[in-house]
Amino acid sequence: RLMQQQLRSIPFENTEVQAGRIPSMVPEDIVEKVINRRRGGYCYEVNGVFSMALSAIGFEWYFAGARSMLYPTRRPKTHMVLIVRLNGRNYLCDCGFGGYALRSPMEIREGEAVQDSDSYRLELIDGEYVLGAMVQGEWQRLYGFALQNQEWIEFTLANYFNATSPDTVFTQKKLAIMQTPKGRKILVDNELKLIENGKMEKLEVEYESALKEYFSLTPFM
Repeated sequence: RLMQQQLRSIPFENTEVQAGRIPSMVPEDIVEKVINRRRGGYCYEVNGVFSMALSAIGFEWYFAGARSMLYPTRRPKTHMVLIVRLNGRNYLCDCGFGGYALRSPMEIREGEAVQDSDSYRLELIDGEYVLGAMVQGEWQRLYGFALQNQEWIEFTLANYFNATSPDTVFTQKKLAIMQTPKGRKILVDNELKLIENGKMEKLEVEYESALKEYFSLTPFM
């Protein structure tokens, strides 16, 4: 319930990067931006906020680095995920991947899982788990990760890379993504995808207007 509430209320978005700024990795700054100013962010920010909530409640968890598989070439492990330990089992939690990412925690073991109307699977390949999602009738690999604890400070270089490199999706495209009870909203530049119960509607939109109407956001100033 915690994860679903966040995914349906805090958008995955890169308006700050698109404004030419590097998002802060200071926890207090993240809380000010995401909670007090009611904006979104990418993985370090939204998973950072989620980790603070888990700590406050008393969950046992740690960060892990993940390698995105959505690029045509092999990438470094710049994505951040959370591994939660509960009742002797490990669960993958991720509020910050966007696209067709998880809708709720997924137990870390090989196999498939259905979350609402979406299907996911975990494969163990060369000692790492690979998360895949069913996208338009075909399996798509999202990212790979290992059960290895990674400190918060280790992601500062990844944050700088994602915010400044011309080779990342965050500098190349304007993104805003948020889940709904029956699907998700995906805004990429001037294309809006409205997905509900597995059915997709594509709309050509004006980015700033769609950002405000569907995500209650304005471009970062």
